[in-house]
Amino acid sequence: MQLKQWFPFLAWPRPTWALARGEMLAGVTVGLMLLPQGVAYAALAGMPLVTGIYAALLPSLVAVLWSNSPRLGVGPTALTSLLIGASLAGMAEPGSAHWVTLACWMAIMAGAVQWLLGALRSGWLVNLVTSPVLNGFTQAAGILILLSQLPDLLGLRSTWSAWFHNPDLHHFDGWAAGFGLGGLGLLLLLKKLAPRWPAAVLVVALCGMLSAALGYAERDGNIVGHLPAGLPGLSWPAAIGWDEVSRLLLPVIMVSLVSFLEVASSAQLEHRQAGTRWNENQDLIAQGMSKVVSGLSGSFAISASFSRSAVTLHVGAKTGWTSVFAIGMVLVTVLWLTPWLYHIPQAALAAVVVSAVINLIQPRSLQALFRISAVEGSIALTTFVLTLATAPRLYWGVLTGVLLSLCHFLYHRLHPRIVEIGEHADGSLRSRAIWNLPPITPHVLAVRLDAEWDFASSAALERHLAQALQEHPDLQALYLDAQPINRIDVTGVESFLRLRQSLQKRGIDLHIGGLKLPVQAILDKAGCLSPGTGLHLHRTNTQALAFLRNAY
Repeated sequence: MQLKQWFPFLAWPRPTWALARGEMLAGVTVGLMLLPQGVAYAALAGMPLVTGIYAALLPSLVAVLWSNSPRLGVGPTALTSLLIGASLAGMAEPGSAHWVTLACWMAIMAGAVQWLLGALRSGWLVNLVTSPVLNGFTQAAGILILLSQLPDLLGLRSTWSAWFHNPDLHHFDGWAAGFGLGGLGLLLLLKKLAPRWPAAVLVVALCGMLSAALGYAERDGNIVGHLPAGLPGLSWPAAIGWDEVSRLLLPVIMVSLVSFLEVASSAQLEHRQAGTRWNENQDLIAQGMSKVVSGLSGSFAISASFSRSAVTLHVGAKTGWTSVFAIGMVLVTVLWLTPWLYHIPQAALAAVVVSAVINLIQPRSLQALFRISAVEGSIALTTFVLTLATAPRLYWGVLTGVLLSLCHFLYHRLHPRIVEIGEHADGSLRSRAIWNLPPITPHVLAVRLDAEWDFASSAALERHLAQALQEHPDLQALYLDAQPINRIDVTGVESFLRLRQSLQKRGIDLHIGGLKLPVQAILDKAGCLSPGTGLHLHRTNTQALAFLRNAY
């Protein structure tokens, strides 16, 4: 059992012929999808195209073997690739040796961060990025990815500025535009009509054959070109200066965070389908190891693709053997089939990227957020706008969104719900203001704190009770419904002592109902519940109500 915890793949079922056959067929489908996406996402990251294939080999295998979610579609992804390309902008020339070195160090550093978080059982940190923040970021990232692919998709030979000052079709390569727009249209059509088909492979292969037949390469067309065959070696990338390391720190944190959010969205889908519990810490460890291996193999950071993970589940994958077969197909390609990729137009790869990210752009989801909560909708919109405005430094949008979400959370913690309660017709205690209820008795004030009694809520509770005591000078008893209070800290204990002392000076009894044992234990340790006048504990609200009506 201990060995399987360290090596999760040992828990995989032994591949029988029936299982292996089904997993192999599913793996071929996923592998066919992984190949063109890997090459396309390498271009998005500013990396040599072959590194997209390298990233889909040993790094992906490590991620699958050590993952708690072996059916994840692991490999290069659009968001992570965009972050890498945007983060390295201005530090080196895209595709250069130094650019590759920086990308490798980013992968190693991000991997170390994720592995450390997993080892420290800190997977809960992913919850700091709320759904509105993730919504705003992914939509902005989708737009940025789309814009980055437009030159290749449309066959732009010069620059947008040159075309703007001199609008002319000569700025565009008509053949490239045909491959790009035609390929995109066919991809979208196949996704709708035949979602189980490997549409990306079919379209890329068709464009490659047309390119070869038409002699597109001889027309100075923008093609994939020669890709080195064989496997990459494992080695440490060249050393970089401390100034470059410091510039990479924030991008590394962002890549780690966004990558794990991609993993989380995909893994939760898998485990919901299987009815199993997701171990986020083990997946952090697996993703960390895979990124380190990516950097050592001269490639860039990988993650889990939601679309490929969905396809993996859709084609009937049952175990991690599907991913092993998919990686095996990539291995065959890099060893013997790279010459077949020579004639593929870059426009076709751009079409693959655009078709994959179109679903990220969903304006209606922002509208839905505003209908639910104007504040959270505003947080999503702010994240969206800042991500676009600060490009290529995309992390500022997410960091601002996280900060705003934390401020929103703290505001609500500092302003807890405190209500005066009365007895409802059904016997429960509810808000007097909402239900128009009378007081329990004329001389008893009953309140409920719908929060933890801690440093955040103590001041608000004391202010509320002080004002209530001033408005009711004839009070004989204060009843505190403590059932919603799950925790009390040192500040809450001190607040309780001050409340008890204040009530004793006024000659007002304090009644507490439904006090939970963990809270009661802390108050006992602090000596707050020592016997004395004016303090009464009731196990239930029913007992408290009966006592209060008889006593006051």
